[in-house]
Amino acid sequence: MAVEHIKHWKIGDVEIARLVEVNAFEDNLWMLWKDETADFLKRHAWVHPHFATPEGLMRISFQCFVLRSRDQSVMIDTCIGADRKREYDVFCNIRTTFLDDMKAAGFPPSSITTVLCTHLHFDHVGWNTHLVDGKWVPTFPQARYLFGQREYEHWCHLRETGGYHDFEHLHDSIDPVLAAGLVDFIGPEHRITDEVSLFPTPGHTPGHVSVLIRSRGEEAVITGDLLHHPIQLSYPRRHGNFDMDKEQGASTRQAFVDRFGGTKVLVIGSHFCDPTSGWIVREGEQWILKT
Repeated sequence: MAVEHIKHWKIGDVEIARLVEVNAFEDNLWMLWKDETADFLKRHAWVHPHFATPEGLMRISFQCFVLRSRDQSVMIDTCIGADRKREYDVFCNIRTTFLDDMKAAGFPPSSITTVLCTHLHFDHVGWNTHLVDGKWVPTFPQARYLFGQREYEHWCHLRETGGYHDFEHLHDSIDPVLAAGLVDFIGPEHRITDEVSLFPTPGHTPGHVSVLIRSRGEEAVITGDLLHHPIQLSYPRRHGNFDMDKEQGASTRQAFVDRFGGTKVLVIGSHFCDPTSGWIVREGEQWILKT
């Protein structure tokens, strides 16, 4: 990661910064939508040049956010993390300047008071811990880690029953903070401060939440993985390959577009490349992201 990939927003009194770990990764659209081709993205001019290549590959980033509200410094997800063994090579043994970039963004690791994981997939929990003398230890021992109760129970069930997922990240990124007594289990409408609250957006995972920021009449939402690419705003009902419950994921996206489409709420996409944020506006019969 490089300092030039740090981005800042101000929503009323709330300061937000973005930290990127894998920037503008290019992949086939069929990874998101089954059997889809590059021609599909080529036909949608509005996703170019930020969110798609001229050849029709989608661009997504793996990133997280930190924000300051009242007396709290809050991490929203913690990316992939260093020194990890993961299911796909691109995520294995990553080495970046992540912790130094937190300082550069104005949020040194020691200042973090709360770590909120929108859900417990590997690319949202990695820097929960780091490797010290061969042992995984909490990266933010002074903070409280907030895990959704339903989300955590689902992952426990998957691990206990040998369910349909890779579980290495539970061992290195979840279990150590639990063992350290740093976790608070929360409901899907938890309020972190009077300016920052959660709302349920299930489907991608059962306990997935998104983050709503309201301050001085301004509003923004950090999506989490209810969608991975802006093109899903135009086709919210289309099933996404990454969703554990595909029908629920489609319903959640539709409700999200119904709620925030045509409003002044800034949408900050957890996997959206630069410029990462925008407003959901009408273009013809479809919604698009206006940056």
